[in-house]
Amino acid sequence: MRDGRACGVEAVVDKDLTAALLARELDADALLLLTDVAAVQDGYGTPQARPIRRVTPAELGKRDFPAGSMGPKIEAVCRFTEATGKPAAIGRLADAQALLSGQAGTLIAMPDYARRRSHG
Repeated sequence: MRDGRACGVEAVVDKDLTAALLARELDADALLLLTDVAAVQDGYGTPQARPIRRVTPAELGKRDFPAGSMGPKIEAVCRFTEATGKPAAIGRLADAQALLSGQAGTLIAMPDYARRRSHG
């Protein structure tokens, strides 16, 4: 503010982190980040690339993901899951229904998620 008047500034809002924050504030049961890739890949772009199907935020934190592609999505799902204890998933729009069951995409959950679901 200058002289009591608001002035604009340039900014970039990350859609993935915004989605994670919104899901957290709305007390969502889960966070789905829908994209055009089937699953997060370990070793993306290499001959050894393989899909990551189920993973904890801690395990994802040990891997490197490019800031310009999967990095923001990984940061968003990890923040959501760590803050809420609830699952998140990354995968294709066409697979949205199967993501949270781990039948498609990458399911990100705390270590005790499967046990809580079977007793809940």
